[in-house]
Amino acid sequence: MYELIGSPTSRAFRVMWLLEELGQPYKLIKAGPHAAEAKAANPTGKIPILKDGDATITDSTAIMTYLADKHGELTFPAGTVDRAHQDALTHCVLDEIDSILWIATRHNFILPEEHRIPEIRTPSKWEYARNIESLMARCKGPYLMGETFTVPDIILTHCGGWARGAKFPSDNEDFKAYIKRCRSRDAFQKLTTG
Repeated sequence: MYELIGSPTSRAFRVMWLLEELGQPYKLIKAGPHAAEAKAANPTGKIPILKDGDATITDSTAIMTYLADKHGELTFPAGTVDRAHQDALTHCVLDEIDSILWIATRHNFILPEEHRIPEIRTPSKWEYARNIESLMARCKGPYLMGETFTVPDIILTHCGGWARGAKFPSDNEDFKAYIKRCRSRDAFQKLTTG
């Protein structure tokens, strides 16, 4: 059984969702960033952390890629053109959506107050909305890769919820429908209503 160290209100939710999609049993050890449990498994104290036997894996995207590859689901095979497109979408979501939300969040309450630049939210909101438009133009079907639900769908849907909570607007109707479709999946519903 996998052990996952993290908080359901953090990027650990992405890993939980993927594990539910895979139907893999796991034990969640609830811990926030820099908690004793997190620091014992990862010297940086960052979460999430996955323990698979004696192996420890950090970073939500690395964990999800590992698990998807290991179980042969929610991903295209390594070394294929489809996988290259999937990886490009993953990096696009991380670079152009996740990173913008993270920068704005850090300047909102994470950084020491003397280092915060609250005004960064205004251009970040504009950039987020612009990048959602661009990403939706690349969407190949009901999911980013067409008919197949993959790792970048989990990341983007998680970012969509984060953005809504942070009041980052997107009026893109395709994105709204996409988020609704992804959030209606059984695994997501199990985590949010179960």
